[in-house]
Amino acid sequence: MKRRLLLMLPLLGFLLLLLFLYLGLGLNPFHRESRLVEEARAFPAFELTTLEDPERRVDESLIPGQVTLVNVWGEWCPECKREMPQLLDLADRGVRLVGINWKDTRDKARGFLDEFGDPFEVNLFDPEGELAFELGVYGAPESFLVDRDGIIRYHHTGYISPSDLREHILPEVEKWQ
Repeated sequence: MKRRLLLMLPLLGFLLLLLFLYLGLGLNPFHRESRLVEEARAFPAFELTTLEDPERRVDESLIPGQVTLVNVWGEWCPECKREMPQLLDLADRGVRLVGINWKDTRDKARGFLDEFGDPFEVNLFDPEGELAFELGVYGAPESFLVDRDGIIRYHHTGYISPSDLREHILPEVEKWQ
C-alpha cells in the first residue's frame, strides 16, 4: 500500500503542475494591481532634471495640486508611439500629463516628441530608471493617475488604447477631480 502511494506522487505532482498552468493561462498579463494603488501611497520622492533643460531640477512637489497622469515612456518603446494620440487627446481635454522619459538619451527623446507630439506639461529625465524603479515599473509604457493630494489612485500597465481611454482613464480622471 505504501509503495503504491509513492508511485502516485509523480502523478500528483503532474496534476498540480497542470492546475497551476491552467490558472496561470486564465490571468491577464497586462492587469496587475500596483501596491502603490492598493495602499494609496503618495507619489515617491525624487529629484530629477527635466528632459528639456538639464539644469532644471524638479522634485515630488511638482506632482500634487491637480489630478495628473504620470506616463513612463521611452523613444525605444513602440507601444509608446501607439499611445501618443490618446495622450494628446487627454491633454486636449485639459488633463495634466507629466512624462517620465525612461532609459533614453535626451536627443532621441526630443526627436520622439518632435515626431509624435508632446502632450506633457513636464518631462522628467530618468536615464538610470531610479524613479521608474520606485514606481515598480517593469516595462514602458505605464501610467499612474495621481490625485490632487499626490496619492496614486490608478495604475495602467501597457499601451493606453482608445477604448482604455474611454472606459478606464477618463472615468478615473473624473472620479478624482
